[in-house]
Amino acid sequence: MTAGVPEAEALAGGFADPARDSLEVFRAVMEAMAQPGRIRPVAPVRTVPAPLDEAAGAVCLCLVDLDTPLWLDPVLAGAAPWLRFHTGCRIAGQPERAAFAVVAAPERLGDPAAFAQGQPDYPERSTTVIVQVAGLQAGAGWTLRGPGIDGMARLNVPGFGPDFLQAWAANNARFPCGIDLVLTAGDRVAALPRTVRLEG
Repeated sequence: MTAGVPEAEALAGGFADPARDSLEVFRAVMEAMAQPGRIRPVAPVRTVPAPLDEAAGAVCLCLVDLDTPLWLDPVLAGAAPWLRFHTGCRIAGQPERAAFAVVAAPERLGDPAAFAQGQPDYPERSTTVIVQVAGLQAGAGWTLRGPGIDGMARLNVPGFGPDFLQAWAANNARFPCGIDLVLTAGDRVAALPRTVRLEG
């Protein structure tokens, strides 16, 4: 628990209307996954513990439960009590053991191969990685191609290093295995499923 903060205050927050808000977030994430490059708003979450951002907190509250081990970037370790309280999740000690992971910033993502990749017969056993980013802008930045995209889409996501495109191409090559990314910024989400190809 955060030093000097009462437990009730540190664990406060969550969705104002859990059933409705969780459904809204689920719909936003599914639309973002189905249409890579599309940016969607998510339902607000009250009192998300910093440095977890609002959208990342909302996605966790919607998708994570006691059956989905969650790995946290060490920078986000202070959010673990809040996430356990609101979702019942187990915190995984290693990224390759997680169904979901939250990374504090693009430069902290590292090699996508460090996360669970799934198996050819069970590709859904890979990690879905939530990456907090400084902003999301459609119509600029990367060129996206692949399923769910009519020709091409553009998405600008600051913070990813020069080696990311090569690492993502390697992730594409592992299909049907490989990870999916959910990108969060403020109260918005976008997604990079493992099928989408990126060009700088």
